[in-house]
Amino acid sequence: MLKNNKGFTLIEMLIVLMVISVLIILFVPNLSDRSGDVHDKGCEALVKVVQAQVELYELEEGSTPDIAELLDKGYITEDQDECSNGGTLSISNGTVTAS
Repeated sequence: MLKNNKGFTLIEMLIVLMVISVLIILFVPNLSDRSGDVHDKGCEALVKVVQAQVELYELEEGSTPDIAELLDKGYITEDQDECSNGGTLSISNGTVTAS
């Protein structure tokens, strides 16, 4: 009778599952701690994008806009008027800030 030795044993599968479980236990809490940093970096990037659109608006229109004007004229979209961490964008003297 021929013996087929291909495949995994139950012990090998349990060891692989244990290793995967340990990795998940170690890395998932670290990822959740970083979500605040990710939102802050995303907000900084959004401020830079909106600042570029403000400068473009000033070049094309000759005046400093507010957020509503940028939305109305299509320079930014509705999801770009506030940060993902809940901060709102404002424009003061041509400079975009998040609060």
